[in-house]
Amino acid sequence: MIKHISDFYDHIKKQKGTKRLILASAADEHSLDAVFKASEQNIIEPVLVGDKNKIIEICKSKGYAYSNTEIIHYQDNNKAVKESVRLIKEGKGHILMKGYTSTATLLRAVLNDQDGLKDAPLLSHFALFELSNYHKLIGLTDVAMNIAPDLKEKVGIIGNAVAYMQKIGYEEPKVAVIGAVELVNEKMPATIDAAILSKMAQRNQISGCIIDGPLAFDNAVSKESAEHKGIISPVAGDVDLLVMPNIEAGNVLYKSLAYSGAKLAAVILGASVPVVLTSRSDTEESKLNSIILAAVS
Repeated sequence: MIKHISDFYDHIKKQKGTKRLILASAADEHSLDAVFKASEQNIIEPVLVGDKNKIIEICKSKGYAYSNTEIIHYQDNNKAVKESVRLIKEGKGHILMKGYTSTATLLRAVLNDQDGLKDAPLLSHFALFELSNYHKLIGLTDVAMNIAPDLKEKVGIIGNAVAYMQKIGYEEPKVAVIGAVELVNEKMPATIDAAILSKMAQRNQISGCIIDGPLAFDNAVSKESAEHKGIISPVAGDVDLLVMPNIEAGNVLYKSLAYSGAKLAAVILGASVPVVLTSRSDTEESKLNSIILAAVS
């Protein structure tokens, strides 16, 4: 059982070779902080794509040993992003990371029909949290990509997350489809989707995991809470993955857990490689954790 994000270090040590991380539009101090820290710990081998003069200026000011780091010069951010995606597409990188560019610009290049990296029906956001009051790591999806996913899109979101969790050591993830209540209510579409997804898993229409829902958040993470409401479930109290009903609920929970001090790591799934999207509000630790999560698969 994986209880700590730091446990992934053991997985990385067992892997053959070092994963190459392509940092798109790399002249960004915050991204370079995490990338060089990961490089110093032999987690990844960085390739920096962007304005070479600015990249070197940042590296010198921070004292990074960059002399042996590959830097590919593109002064224009859009061209740097396109080149980064091309390198991944040609098999010259294993992880794509956003630097000093907008999320929309990076995802536009990833989703390009001819030259992009899309490898699944949809892209989705996946996060892992280490909570002080839960007995193992807990996954959360989707809180940043799909606004109001319908049933078909939720199947894709679950598929992305389950496939990735299996790669990082979860043999058969226990999945809770979250609603405001644990009962099916025709006025609450999320509960209907949850019940259908649960039945689809029972009939092997969704494989590789155990799904139960609808479950309210407290029922999903607490066996005592579930038993108090008479819920008998192999998922309740031992959940590995929370599937959120929409982006609002997911984003609120994600940020609530993050600001409560939980450790976290997050990647975008559905491309041919993991995509690390960090923001300036992310801590240095969470950025490094996200690189670790991407590198362990």
